[in-house]
Amino acid sequence: MNILLLGSGGREHALAWKLNQSVWTNPLFIAPGNAGTSQCGINVNLDLNNFESIGKFCIEKKIEMVVVGPEEPLVKGLCDFFKTTPGLEKIYFIGPSKEGAQLEGSKAFAKAFMQRHNIPTAAYREFTSENYEEGVKYLQSHSLPIVLKADGLAAGKGVVICQNHVEAIAEFELMIQQAKFGDASKKVVVEEFLKGIEVSVFVLTDGKHYVILPEAKDYKRIGEGDKGLNTGGMGAVSPVPFADFRFMQKVEDRIIKPTINGLYEDNIDYKGFVFIGIINVDDEPFVIEYNCRLGDPETEVILPRLENDLIGLFVSVCNQELDTMKISIDPRTAITIVTVSRGYPTVYEKGYPIYGLTNKIPDDSLIFHAGTSVSEGKVVTNGGRVLAITSFAETVYEAVEKSRDVLEHIDYDGIYYRRDIGYEFL
Repeated sequence: MNILLLGSGGREHALAWKLNQSVWTNPLFIAPGNAGTSQCGINVNLDLNNFESIGKFCIEKKIEMVVVGPEEPLVKGLCDFFKTTPGLEKIYFIGPSKEGAQLEGSKAFAKAFMQRHNIPTAAYREFTSENYEEGVKYLQSHSLPIVLKADGLAAGKGVVICQNHVEAIAEFELMIQQAKFGDASKKVVVEEFLKGIEVSVFVLTDGKHYVILPEAKDYKRIGEGDKGLNTGGMGAVSPVPFADFRFMQKVEDRIIKPTINGLYEDNIDYKGFVFIGIINVDDEPFVIEYNCRLGDPETEVILPRLENDLIGLFVSVCNQELDTMKISIDPRTAITIVTVSRGYPTVYEKGYPIYGLTNKIPDDSLIFHAGTSVSEGKVVTNGGRVLAITSFAETVYEAVEKSRDVLEHIDYDGIYYRRDIGYEFL
């Protein structure tokens, strides 16, 4: 089966690695990919926002399945483009329609969806420039802390937690009146603050049926002990020790089932991944957010634990036969540690050679590339997050030690990584 995978990060390298293991895959194209994905297939220079060029490539290469990694093409309607373009409409497509992708593309859409289908989430209000003054008054009397979310896509940076009312009103003004996050913050969702521990839950759905993939916990802050600026993710752990059978049964009954049933009842075309960000508040699950794709770096721990043939699952999704599939999961613990460039998550430089990638690593460790490219025959840094080192073991502690051992032999100018991934479970 000729397959095209869209994306260029650590998530896409993990997807390419998993897809390349399938007996169905021949060949695998990745657009635009990175230095790591080139080990799994053929990198192709395509602009993910140029739907016409993607469609033309699919016709030329007789692509039979498209798998979309990042959210932006989905939110902009790539699935709809394929379904309505002659010659592309029969290609298997893994990713929701434009309407389905609004679960991630619009916080207000997601909140209304949850409210409509009785899915537990934080209380909220939404505001625009039209009711700005009403929003200021609402903030002045709101309990603390206050959560402000830009309604649209903001590259994972559109959420601000404010500790006092002055800060909240200032951020509210920056978002709506001064376009702090561009068009994404033309509308702002104001939420109550929920205190608890977070877990990322991943579901694959054909729009009617679903299977639950391994859960994970990621680490957003740049500094150890979860301090400092937010990032795209510094590491992840799977399984999550507190997400036991009892808790996950609540998640399935109260969140997953109503979500998939809601998509079906609302007649929303959704064939792909649903990433549900959940917070455990006194052993009760609440939804923080939806994403319309897999998370990064969670993908680097959940896909290595998944023992199923991924293409087989995807074919079942496209044929709406996912109810015939059973998920098989490696019971061991997987952790990943992300290395970043000096200066990340603010200003950073790139283009530095990466040393040690050709060293032999243990069979139960993997190196996934995130921000890398090839220059003059050498693998160099090409992003803020550079590598993700995943390891298997019986415990979190042992898995962390294995990834740290691998990292002892990898180097580039300015390399940094957190040494405490999974610290609360050690």
